Amino acid sequence: MNGKIIAVVNQKGGVGKTTTVFNLGVALVNAGKKVLLVDTDPQGDLTTYMGWYNSDELPLTLADLMEQSMNDKPIYFDKAILHHKERLDLIPANLDLSAMEMSLVNAMSREYTLKRCIYDLKKRYDYILIDCSPSLGMITVNALATSDEVIIPVQSQYLALRGMTQLIQTINKVRRQINPNLSIAGVLLILFDRRTNLSKNVDELLHSEYGSQLNIFKSKIPIAIKTAESSIYGKSILSYDRKNPVSEAYCSLSLEVIGNEKERFGGKIEQVR
Repeated sequence: MNGKIIAVVNQKGGVGKTTTVFNLGVALVNAGKKVLLVDTDPQGDLTTYMGWYNSDELPLTLADLMEQSMNDKPIYFDKAILHHKERLDLIPANLDLSAMEMSLVNAMSREYTLKRCIYDLKKRYDYILIDCSPSLGMITVNALATSDEVIIPVQSQYLALRGMTQLIQTINKVRRQINPNLSIAGVLLILFDRRTNLSKNVDELLHSEYGSQLNIFKSKIPIAIKTAESSIYGKSILSYDRKNPVSEAYCSLSLEVIGNEKERFGGKIEQVR
């Protein structure tokens, strides 16, 4: 049985995409799943977060694999895959990916370049999680064209909700024109503070505006300074502080993601006005 590819995407920066990809990945590993992470952000934040600080010195990165794909050459993904101490794997990225975005403009079947690189890896992994860049550019479109599902992390702030409609419309467009099997796994509230009315109000607004159209994960990722601390050591929050509320939230989220295999939320993306 093939695994599932999930893109974690939001065109806004600083909404917790990278943190979610890493920590959800570790939580899935702890639940007995085999997991590959793919860094599609030219800034390479996921690569750095996981402890590979000199990404320019890596033998192969995602940009190299995509170049091999574009030039119709053999794709040596085994040489690019890095093995993290927390038992999950990574295809890293660096600034070379910025040049690749420009090269894709003139490439044949440009939306499927990433898919040709990693799709066969579904046979090896239960889950492939893609950390998308904070844009809706060609690399992100490639990620959506490759994925089975999308997770949308949203900060518990009013302004964070403003870009939701544009993002969902982009996902709809990719579904109609490129990847008819794409669906939204759910929306994930990040930096949630149960003590404040702001977080509660944003949660209520999210449910009232999108709850009838999209799955909203019950798990909410709380604010915790130790999440930032863990990145200094190349560790997930689950390894750095197992009893932290953030660790518990990502473990809960992983069970929701696994549960989606058995009970899907309709499997459709509704058009948002």
